[in-house]
Amino acid sequence: MIIQRKAPFYNFLLLLPLLHILFGCSTNPATGDQSFTAFMSAKDEARVGAEEHPKLLKEFGGSYDDQALKAYVRHVGKQLAAVSEFPNLPWRFTVLNDPQVNAFALPGGYVYMTRGLLALAGNEAEIAGVLAHEIGHVTARHTAQRYSTGMATKLGLTGLGILGSVFGVPTGVGRIISTGAQIALQQYSQAQEMEADMLGLRYMARIGYDPTAMTSFLKKMRAHAELEARQKGKEGVPHNIMSTHPRNQDRVNQAVELAKSKMPVRPVTNADDYLNRIDGIIFGDDLSQGVVSGRIFKHPELGIIFKVPPEFSIFNSRRKVAAFGPNQARIVFDMANSKEASKIRSLIDYLKNVWGKNLNLQDPEFIEVNGMRAATGRARAFILGQSRELRLVVVQEKSDRIYRLIFMAAPSDMQKFSEEFRRSTYSFRRLTKTEARAIQPLRLKVIIARTGDTVANVATKFPIPRFQREWFRLLNDKKIGQQITPGERIKVVTE
Repeated sequence: MIIQRKAPFYNFLLLLPLLHILFGCSTNPATGDQSFTAFMSAKDEARVGAEEHPKLLKEFGGSYDDQALKAYVRHVGKQLAAVSEFPNLPWRFTVLNDPQVNAFALPGGYVYMTRGLLALAGNEAEIAGVLAHEIGHVTARHTAQRYSTGMATKLGLTGLGILGSVFGVPTGVGRIISTGAQIALQQYSQAQEMEADMLGLRYMARIGYDPTAMTSFLKKMRAHAELEARQKGKEGVPHNIMSTHPRNQDRVNQAVELAKSKMPVRPVTNADDYLNRIDGIIFGDDLSQGVVSGRIFKHPELGIIFKVPPEFSIFNSRRKVAAFGPNQARIVFDMANSKEASKIRSLIDYLKNVWGKNLNLQDPEFIEVNGMRAATGRARAFILGQSRELRLVVVQEKSDRIYRLIFMAAPSDMQKFSEEFRRSTYSFRRLTKTEARAIQPLRLKVIIARTGDTVANVATKFPIPRFQREWFRLLNDKKIGQQITPGERIKVVTE
C-alpha cells in the first residue's frame, strides 16, 4: 500500500524536467510553428547579443569607417525590420571592416554585413535580401533553438527524439548524442536556412524589393566561393557566407519558386543609387592588417614587405598571410608572440626547440636577410596524409619582433620551387618611412564603360596577379562570352 501511494508522486518528480522542456516550446509569431527554446528566453537573447557584440567587432576588424555607407545599410535594414513580426526589437545593423563576403546575426537584433559583401552586390535589393534573411534568423529565434537543442542533448534528454515532431525539437536528436552535438549544431540546419529565406522574402515583398535579387545574389556568393577555392587550389575552406549558411541546389530552387510567388507590381532594385554609394569602398585588405597588391604583401604599420613567386595567390588574415601555389605548394607568414620573441637568445634554438619542436629539423644555419639576423632549416612532415618538404625561416627584425616563413611543397617539387622560395625569402625587407606612408588600400571604383572596352583589357588593369577576368565577371555579374556595353556602369579594382 505504501509503495502504491508514493509511485504516482515519484513518477511525477521524474517528469518535472520533461515538463519544464515541454513548456519551453512556444508558438513563434514569425513562423507560426512551435519552436523549442526552453533554455534561452527572449531576455537571454538580448543579453547574449549585447555581450557578444563587442567581441565580434574585435574579431572582424571593427565597424567600417564610412558614416554615409553605414547609415545607408542601417536605413535599409531598419525598413525591413519594421515590417517583421518583431519591429520593437532594438535592431542594430553593422558594416564590418572585413574583406570577406559574409553576413550573420546575433540574437536580440544584431545583424552584420561585411564590406566585402557590399563590394560583391550589384544593387540595393541584393543587400536587402541578405539583411532580410538574417532578420529572418533572428525573428525565427534560430539561435535560441540551436542553443536549447544543444543543452537538451548535453543533458541526455533522449526522450525528446520521440516528441520532436510534436514539440519542434529537430528529429534525430538522440543520434546527435552519439555523434557529437557540437559538430551537428555549428551551422544552421537546411530547414532553418529555408525558413530564413521564406521570412526574408516576406519582408522584401512588404517593402516592394525585387525578390529575385535574393536568388541572384545566392548565385554570386556561390561563384565567389568557387573562385576563392580555385585561387587556393580547390582545397581551402571558403571564408564567406556559404560556409556558415549552407545552401544546396534544392534550397536555391525552392528560393527561386518562392521569389516568383512574391513578385511586387513594381519591383525595386535601386542599382544606380547603390553603385553610387559603394563607389570608392575599400576592396580587400585594410591598411591596419597589411595590404596585398598583386604578388606583394606590404604592411605600413609593421614597416615590412615581401613578394611571393609567380602563380601564387596571397590571402591575408588577422593572424597570418598564406600564399597558394601550383600542386598544393604553400607559403605561410606570421609573427612570433612578442613576449616569446623577447626571450629568444638563439634563433636556431628557437627553430629547433620552440617553433619546430615537433619536426626533425635538418641542416639549421644562421643567415642574414637584408641586414636582419635570421636562421633557416628544412624538415619533412605529413600534412593531411601527404608528405611535404618544408623550409622554415625566422627573421629577427627587433629584439621583440620575429617574423616566420614556412615554404612548403611536395618532395618532388621542392627543387623546382627552391630558387623562387629563396627569392621570396630575400625579398623580405624593411620599408622606408616614405614607402610606408605611400601605401594605400585597393579601392572598388564604378566607371562608365567606353567604346572599345572589353572584359580582357579592363580586367588586365586589376592589381590582382591571377584570375583577373574571373574577378571582373564576378563583380559585374557577367557570364563567359558576355561583353561590355559602352555607357554601362562597371566595377573595377584600382590602387
